[in-house]
Amino acid sequence: MDTLALDAVLLRLARSSFRARFHLRGGEQEYVRSRGMATVRCHAQDFIGSRLAPARPAKDGQQTPWGGHPVFRGQHATATCCRTCLERNHGFARGQPLTQDQQAYILDLLCRWIERQAAVAGGAPGADHQSALF
Repeated sequence: MDTLALDAVLLRLARSSFRARFHLRGGEQEYVRSRGMATVRCHAQDFIGSRLAPARPAKDGQQTPWGGHPVFRGQHATATCCRTCLERNHGFARGQPLTQDQQAYILDLLCRWIERQAAVAGGAPGADHQSALF
């Protein structure tokens, strides 16, 4: 999915006071800096495949920790933390396995959120500090 479309989804989600309160914390920022987005993306792909993709994931609604890994915090910020949030916010019906396209969308959205958060935290030149806060 293209960056502008992902940013539009992130902007919509940021209008929720609940979603807007999530930001990468120090250890999570360091994790992204030290391991890089390629590694974080691989982890996200694994988490999506094992914790979200099945039609009825184990412990659905409780499978995503609140933090400790940039992907976990990003899942809450992007409403990709459980099948209920995926259905309410992204239209992905519960009770059906996620398609490859749906999994790719979730992966791209999560990674875009993490990249924006890491750019603000790292003070990247030209980073859009205000809009990356969601």
